[in-house]
Amino acid sequence: MGAMKIRRDDNVRIITGKDKGRTGRVLRTDPVKQKVYVEGANIIKRHTKPRTLRDTQRAQEIGGIVEMEGPIHVSNVMLIDPETNEPTRVSIKREGGRRVRVSKKSGKEID
Repeated sequence: MGAMKIRRDDNVRIITGKDKGRTGRVLRTDPVKQKVYVEGANIIKRHTKPRTLRDTQRAQEIGGIVEMEGPIHVSNVMLIDPETNEPTRVSIKREGGRRVRVSKKSGKEID
């Protein structure tokens, strides 16, 4: 499994699935499972039980239905080029010891 080309706080467009066409910021990544969590996309509902008083510091004391972002496979999202605001494929270029992401559309460095 190669390293993922999408990182936290990147802007991505979802290219397939129920949220196709939506853009959002990556909240977190899971490189082991090759998944990303995108703000406001793939919303899933979790039914949580009310917790005991000992756990109230963790803000889990309230029960009910909690909506949160579910994971999306990294192949189903595309990085948005900061220059053109269009989705683009990403290549990796090595300069000295640096590993730099390069947009395939504009040919410019992303970070």
